[in-house]
Formats: sequence, C-alpha cells, structure tokens
Amino acid sequence: VQLQAFGGGLVQAGGYLRLSCAVSGDTFSRRVMGWFRQAPGKNREFVAALSWAGGSPIYGDSVRGRFSISRENAKNTVYLQMNSLKPEDTAVYYCAARPSGITVLTRTSGSYRDWGQGTLVTVSS
Repeated sequence: VQLQAFGGGLVQAGGYLRLSCAVSGDTFSRRVMGWFRQAPGKNREFVAALSWAGGSPIYGDSVRGRFSISRENAKNTVYLQMNSLKPEDTAVYYCAARPSGITVLTRTSGSYRDWGQGTLVTVSS
C-alpha cells in the first residue's frame, strides 16, 4: 500500500487548510487512518485518528476543536481539515495507516505500519 499526502502550503495565522491523503490498494476501507506532524527539532506528534468501523475520532490536545479528520472510502482518501491555524501548527504533516482489520484507535506512531511522504504546512504570524 502507498500513501500520498498533499494540500500543504503557506497560510496566515487564523486561516485554514485541508490536507488529503490518497491511499492505494484495496484495504483502505478496513484501515484505521491517522495524521501526525513533526516540527523542526521536535518529536513526531499525534494529530488525529479515525477508524473504519465507526465511532468518534480522537485528536491531539493541541488541535482538538480546531482540526477535523474524515474519510471517503469511495475515493480511498482521508482528510484533515485544519481551521484557526496558529504558527505553532507549522510542521510536516504525515498520514499513516494501521494494518488492515484493526479497529482500535491509537496515538502511538509505532502502531501505524504504513506512512506517506509528508506535506509541509507553514503558518505565518
């Protein structure tokens, strides 16, 4: 399976962006999908995750209430809508997938097996 994230760019503080992650292969509909980010000089940080089996998504504390994860199984795509962006949201954003059939959401990056290449989001003040 391959994941390709896109939609990053430069935006002013208070603005919004929507990231997309296209997933190849026929198992997307049975994959927990997640978003992570990594700012320069910092560890990778959990952003959001969404199951394929229903239920509510989970979010990192720093983005809860501003970001929203969703998926469109017909298009093998997961989205991250980012609103009220702040300069501290500046990072490379990665999408990731857990192995097929797992339903449990997790914030741990090591639990995700497949990763996209990342897309850069820069928020100016």
